[in-house]
Amino acid sequence: MQNIQESANLALVGEDGMVGRRTVVGPRLGKRADRARYWPAILLSMIVVPMIVVLGFYATIPARSAGPSPVDLGTAADYVILTKAGMTATGATHIWGDIGTSPAAASDITGFDLVYTAGATYSTSALVTGVVYASDYGTPTPSDLSTAVLDMEAAYNSAAGLPSPDFTNEGAGDIAGMTLAPGLYNWTTGVQVSTGSVTISGAAGDVWIFQIVGDLTLASGTQVILSGAVPSNIFWQVSGQVTLETTSVMKGIILCKTAIVMNNGATLEGSALAQTAVTMDANYVYTPGTVIPEFSQVLIPLVGMVFVVAIVSKVRNQKK
Repeated sequence: MQNIQESANLALVGEDGMVGRRTVVGPRLGKRADRARYWPAILLSMIVVPMIVVLGFYATIPARSAGPSPVDLGTAADYVILTKAGMTATGATHIWGDIGTSPAAASDITGFDLVYTAGATYSTSALVTGVVYASDYGTPTPSDLSTAVLDMEAAYNSAAGLPSPDFTNEGAGDIAGMTLAPGLYNWTTGVQVSTGSVTISGAAGDVWIFQIVGDLTLASGTQVILSGAVPSNIFWQVSGQVTLETTSVMKGIILCKTAIVMNNGATLEGSALAQTAVTMDANYVYTPGTVIPEFSQVLIPLVGMVFVVAIVSKVRNQKK
């Protein structure tokens, strides 16, 4: 009698799914139905997730840089100001980064009110967020400075000797109002920004090298404006004197054969590497800021993570 009842139940299952769900076969059919509901989400995640991973990978590959290779500064890159013949500061000058001079001595660093302990490798100053090095300080500073100065001279010679410029004598020496693309520029004369501004436009990895036979002058109130470029990839190789007039704004690494003169209120984001002296009058000088990764390098992987979390959450809710 019991066997007959079980057969009847099984028969009912075969003919009526609703009844069958309460018998031995019913739960199996229910699980199959649940799996059928999950398949679209599973298939979608199998397709979309690999796509997101691939897109994220390509987004994080740096774009090919335009322009020449950067100038190798060697250990000179450790200094925001490096000179051979000292430096002078007056007014409300402030410098962010280390500074040094050699073969000039600490006595050739004037206006800084240096705080120095005999035998120390460096001194400090209220004008410098960093430290000050001179050739007559304790070991190994003299040797380190000699190496840095040699590296500075080598960087200057390397930049000056680059052949085949992409642009020659742009603006007849006056680059005011121009937008400069990445590349190697050469002027057989001096260069000035006579009014307004000059824009250096490109990507963060692009490079600009400016070879200037004469002087470089930024007139009062003029600016070097960056559009995508970073100061650490901009090199001003100048055979003559560099003069930043009152309240002018300069960006980039200055490799100067002679003197760099910064007049009242001028600012420099970059480095002043002079083979003679640097003179400052109420100036701000600071190292280039940290390069921020392109937004797409963060956005695409982030969107991918959010999408995967949403799919997983949906599947879990369906199981409840």
